[in-house]
Amino acid sequence: MISIGLTTWKEHPALIGGEDRPVTLSEYAGNFPLVELDTPFYGIPRESTVANWQTAVPEGFQYILKANQIMTQHDQRATPATTAERVTAFDDFKRAVAPLVAHQQLQTVLFQFPPYFNRTTANIQYLRDVRVQMEQLPVAVEFRSPSWFETPGMTKDVTDYLRSLRLTNVITDEPHNLNNGIPLVTTVTTPELAVIRLHGRNKEGWFNQGANWRKTRTLYRYSETELQEIATLVKQVATQAQNVCVIFNNNSGKDAAPNAQRLQEILGLHWDNLAPQQLDLF
Repeated sequence: MISIGLTTWKEHPALIGGEDRPVTLSEYAGNFPLVELDTPFYGIPRESTVANWQTAVPEGFQYILKANQIMTQHDQRATPATTAERVTAFDDFKRAVAPLVAHQQLQTVLFQFPPYFNRTTANIQYLRDVRVQMEQLPVAVEFRSPSWFETPGMTKDVTDYLRSLRLTNVITDEPHNLNNGIPLVTTVTTPELAVIRLHGRNKEGWFNQGANWRKTRTLYRYSETELQEIATLVKQVATQAQNVCVIFNNNSGKDAAPNAQRLQEILGLHWDNLAPQQLDLF
């Protein structure tokens, strides 16, 4: 099965006729069967918050949740968490997502590591620690440091290691060079799931980390030619994984939803588990 989703549900006016207001989760779920949420990265949600998410969507709707920043070691450049604090974060996160797991709504937990999470012995071991801490939960790993994929031989070693840990390699489309970003590594490491994340190809915005970097790095609209290429990639990956999740993150210019809808058309996808859309009777 191929699913397409966006990062967050609120910031996609194309889904509500261009209206200048936040999109509701129910409205979003009338268009796509999957959403990626980054709010857990900043703060682990309460179980009541997760319950509210569940009541707003139909059965079968899927969530990808970003792991909390302590779990991905984003704290290392500030005040590093203690081992006890890190373990607590894992435990609190697992407790929060338990309702999604119980209703088979958790597609995966996304560990998007920081650019300074380089390929070191300690970090290689930490990936094993992640698997131990997350127990049987599905985990997808997205590296931001090119050190993990410096050579074809290294890429094979890394993906083999992810496979041995049952960690999903996130197939990432983004600008990259020798010092920043990662190449498109299409290896599927978990046969039950593949994740493709599309950040856009705005090299200038991606590499120039100025004051507006967070707003401009995903300022990109995929062209028709590029979407056709992405569709070919998705179909290739779908021959290797039971489920393929495609996430559009190129939304600084509100382009993610239109790009996602066009990819859906190209692939001829129809999902049965969408929320009913309100009809405009007047």
